[in-house]
This record gives sequence, C-alpha cells and structure tokens, in this order.
Amino acid sequence: MTVYPTPHFEKLKATLENDKLPADDKSQVEKAIEHYVQWIADMDAVIAGDTSANQKLQQMVDLLNQYRIRMDIDLIFDSQHDSLYRQKGQIKLDNSIIEEFLPRLVYSSLGSEIAQMNVSVGPVEAFSSMWFDSSLIKLEPAGGLNIRTKDQDFAISKALYLRASHFPDFKATVEEVTHLAYIAAECKTNLDKTMFQEACATARDLKTAIPSAKYFLLCEWLDMKPISSATTPIDKVLLLRKAKRINANIRGNFSTFKGRQEAKSAYIDFLNKHPYRVEVFEMFISYIRQLLSNEPLDEQTVLERGYF
Repeated sequence: MTVYPTPHFEKLKATLENDKLPADDKSQVEKAIEHYVQWIADMDAVIAGDTSANQKLQQMVDLLNQYRIRMDIDLIFDSQHDSLYRQKGQIKLDNSIIEEFLPRLVYSSLGSEIAQMNVSVGPVEAFSSMWFDSSLIKLEPAGGLNIRTKDQDFAISKALYLRASHFPDFKATVEEVTHLAYIAAECKTNLDKTMFQEACATARDLKTAIPSAKYFLLCEWLDMKPISSATTPIDKVLLLRKAKRINANIRGNFSTFKGRQEAKSAYIDFLNKHPYRVEVFEMFISYIRQLLSNEPLDEQTVLERGYF
C-alpha cells in the first residue's frame, strides 16, 4: 500500500492548533478537515478504480477543483475574521494542496512505471551541495564534511547515504542521509518575477549537483511578464489554470469580510471560469513519463541510432 505525504493536512492541523486562530474560525477549520478527509477518500477511490489513465486524470483534476473552491470559499472567504485570508500565503494552505495532490496524480498515471524504481514521490528535503569545513591546521573528522539541502515541493527522488573518513577502515566517520531529486517541481499559487528568479537559482543549484535532473515550476496564476524558460535552468513553467492573477485593485476588497461577501459570487465565477486544467497536468505527466523512459546513453545504442 502506497503511503502518501500529507503536507496540506499538516498545514490544516497547524492552523487549527494555532493559538491566534479566532474562536469563531475553529469550527470552519474543523469542517475544512472533514472536506479534506472526503477529498482524499475520493481520490483514493479513483486511483483504485479500473478506469483508463485518461479518465483517472480527468476525475482527479475534477476532485481537485471541487476541493479548492471549498477551501477558498467555505474556509477563507466565509470567515468573519480577516486573519485566515491575510495569512493564507504564510501558512501555505493553498499551494500545499497541489503538493499533496501531485503524488497521487503521479501514482494514478505512472504507478506501473515507478513501482520498481524504489523512489520517493512527493515533497522532500533534497541534496543541494557539499563542502568540507577543514584545513591542514583545522583537522575535522571526514574533512569536516557538510551538506546543504533544499526543500522541494515535489520530487521524484532516491535516498542517498553518505559515509566519509580520512581512514581506510572508516574510523572517525561522518555519516549523512539525504535525497537526490532527479525530477523536482516548485509549486506556486502566484508567480511573480522575484519568485521566478528564486526558482532559477534553485534549479541552477540542483543541476550543478545532479546534471541529469529536471526542474519544473508549477503555478496557478501568472503575475509577471512571461520569460522563456529556454534561457534559464528551469525546464518548463506550467500554468495550472492558464490564467493571470486577479488585479490588485480587486484583490484589495478581499481583505475584509464585507468585501469578500460582496465579491463572493464574482470570485466563484472567476474560479469556475479558470479551473485547474487537465491538459496542463497531462503535459506534466507526459514530461515525467518521457524522462522515465529515456534510454541510457551507451555506445551500442548510439551506434544503432546514429546520433547522440
């Protein structure tokens, strides 16, 4: 039985346990957790079903759209207090939904391809770089081995166990455990230029450590002028809703309960008009499938193809 990561559920629990949560909002968060449990059960039923991969993908995205509207409206917009709306970016209630959705989507579409690979699928603290904090006059075990890691919102990764020593019998060792992210994706609700530049830096670090790695940037709403990913270390930027972010002058009304209620109907229409798009998730899955099926670059294969 596959055990899936639960980053969104952890955010919901943390929100419920937050001492600063208004008492009136507690029942709303508890109801959101009930919706979450049903959402997970519905997705697991789809994964276990005998429908085609394309049908499963459609059903999974439909369930995602339904759950996201419940989260946005029932929990955030209908709160009579403003703290949940103002802090949703900090507590990551929104983009953690995608983080929890992607592993189930990948298994529902690519389960047979990855079943025998002994990989982890989902958020991970992945290897970024390694250095040795030592010198001839500052001797440290294993040369002062240190590693730097980076939290990846989504990755297909393998565990890596490192052991280093100055001695052939490995006495005075330093041991580290990390993950190598061969496919990584950062999940953003809104993508602006600063976030894009930060993602470029992350992708560059990842590919310096693992040249064969692939890095994707997934966002719901575009909030910047598009820049070609071909000129960056990012392999592809995917716009999950194929839409721009609501203008700032309209979003400004959402910061109060009165403003949210007045805009509620229009906002629901906006979400329904720009749902998560099946074809974009399908593209993401196709990129992963292609990477999983790439042939090794050995001499015989190159000679048979006539190119490399």
